[in-house]
Amino acid sequence: MTETSNNRYVENIRASGLTIYDPIRIGDPNLWIPTPALESLLNAGLQGLKVGGFPNRTRSKVVKAAICKALGYPVPTSFTKTKPRFPGQLFNTYTQKSNNLQVWNEELVPGTRYVVIRISEGQVLQRVKVVNGHTLSELDNTGTLTSKYQAQIICGAQPAELISASDTLTLRPALSPDVALRGLSPISNPNIGSVLPIAAVFTRLRSLIGASFPDRGYDQERRRGADLHRLVCQNLGYAAFADDGKFPDVRNQLLEVKLQTAPTIDLGLVCPDSQDPLDIPKLGASQVRHCDVRYALFYATRDGTIVTITHFFLTTGEAFFSRFPQFQGRVLNRKLQVRLPAEFFD
Repeated sequence: MTETSNNRYVENIRASGLTIYDPIRIGDPNLWIPTPALESLLNAGLQGLKVGGFPNRTRSKVVKAAICKALGYPVPTSFTKTKPRFPGQLFNTYTQKSNNLQVWNEELVPGTRYVVIRISEGQVLQRVKVVNGHTLSELDNTGTLTSKYQAQIICGAQPAELISASDTLTLRPALSPDVALRGLSPISNPNIGSVLPIAAVFTRLRSLIGASFPDRGYDQERRRGADLHRLVCQNLGYAAFADDGKFPDVRNQLLEVKLQTAPTIDLGLVCPDSQDPLDIPKLGASQVRHCDVRYALFYATRDGTIVTITHFFLTTGEAFFSRFPQFQGRVLNRKLQVRLPAEFFD
């Protein structure tokens, strides 16, 4: 999105007279600020702000006031303790000097945004990163975050399975079998006429069966996932690979990509058949839900040198559990400590 289109949200909010506590429907084309635009606006409004010399509570209020101004909201005389802190745009804020993010006494929520603000040793706001609860949960590698959905993958005799013959009713008006993806970005928002039908996605990706890429070791899952993601973008027809770490992986096609080298499917905080709205602008008159997302699962073997894809499955979130049995039960730790990767703010 351009700076001009981002500023349109600010102007609309300012004209509306809404406060940060007034609810806005996710995907509202005029008032809901999509995550990429939210991150851009907050970086423009907060970078360089000096917060030195304030007690922690005062510093928090100064930062929140700056956020209100950056987004076009009036600054309240006092900030109410709500969950999340900015209910109107569904986000919490965290000001970080270190990469050890602590979330106290609350569960990470897939649809909630987490505004993480880097502060320098000199008490100056440097960089803002906005992620949702699902993305934040995927960053945890300590083993402390156990509030995750899981399912099981059981490979059959067929190396390729199209589990959903057609897309959900919500998505069908946006589909086009002849869309050329070469000029689009994999992480741009989908539009009417820019989304391939699930059957066309299946045709383009099933050729990855037998493909291989370097095995980067047991502690390099993200790199292996990125290698697969790159192949998926290439086979779909994109001219360039892009990955912003957000759900779903290929946002332009509403496609989540998963590499499986073991039977357990980690789904994070997003339950595939959830009817909760997805944080993207509406497609025409329809708001896309999590269950409308397509899931591409690639099962692979590893020999210590290369990873080889042996099976491919494609399904809508709506039909996900018709093929992959869900594990029952989730456990929640009351204090979550997520070690943010070194490149988090890049």
